[in-house]
Amino acid sequence: MSKTIAWTVLRYTLTFVIASIIIFVLIRVIPGDPAAVALGITATPEAIAALQSQLGTDQPLFQQYFSWIGGMLTGDFGTSLSSGQDLSPIIFDRLQVSLILVGCSIVLSLLIAIPLGVLSARRGGVIISGISQIGIAIPSFLAGILLVAVFAVGLGWLPANGWIPPSENFGGFLARLILPVLALTAVQAAILTRYVRSAVMDVMGQDFMRTARSKGMSFNRALIIHGLRNAALPVLTVTGLQLTTLVIGAVVIEQVFVIPGIGSMLLESVSNRDLIAVQSIVMLLVAFTLLVNLVVDLLYQVVDPRVGAVGVASTKVPGSVA
Repeated sequence: MSKTIAWTVLRYTLTFVIASIIIFVLIRVIPGDPAAVALGITATPEAIAALQSQLGTDQPLFQQYFSWIGGMLTGDFGTSLSSGQDLSPIIFDRLQVSLILVGCSIVLSLLIAIPLGVLSARRGGVIISGISQIGIAIPSFLAGILLVAVFAVGLGWLPANGWIPPSENFGGFLARLILPVLALTAVQAAILTRYVRSAVMDVMGQDFMRTARSKGMSFNRALIIHGLRNAALPVLTVTGLQLTTLVIGAVVIEQVFVIPGIGSMLLESVSNRDLIAVQSIVMLLVAFTLLVNLVVDLLYQVVDPRVGAVGVASTKVPGSVA
């Protein structure tokens, strides 16, 4: 298993390096020099040259790349072209907001989806399937608008938008977190419920379930002890995909609820042509996606060690002895 884990980590590391090169090149082929864009059309050649030297954009491309990626790995995301501020504390603050929003949404989605999916598989719940289908059909931004109309405007129970850090006012933080989390959860829980239902229905007909029943084990006990672990692999895959999708999908929710997350910062940077910020934020999102996928791959081998064994065996020459 250790050999498989090392190969998995190496594969994702290489993917990270290739992705960073692609992002760096794509940003560089965009027309317009970053220093000239930042200073405007009235800038003198001397001012542009001075800013190029400050940003390091007058260096050879390979030096710029290693300087950028080395800075990112040490937590230095560069300087904003639009505001001249250090990007590192701003990005970390915005990322924290998005991770709180996404983390709460995925946890709540799993807490709803797992019991409802199992119940739907066991009882053949038409109502649960119908509700989940409606949840999938409704976009998260529309769910957010409806929640604001009902609970903020209509009933006045919760604030319509805004954000307060938990360290400043925890009560205000929770009040402003509920609606955006529910808007994201409504869609994700519906998707995960259907996958949980499908996975549980698949394992219910497997031979190991019949064997457990033949030994006198009740169906519910056999499902809890043997079935859910086998059903976890496809659910784990979808959860990883949905987690990365949530980070991107949260951009719209952040706009609806005026939340200062990393997605909002990316849109602001694009509109301001702040190429340094865009480059760093996109790379950060790619790194987060790769990290989630890496964790999911490693969890496969914890949930089902046979996955690692298959991975090692597949690297051997056909006909060789494992």
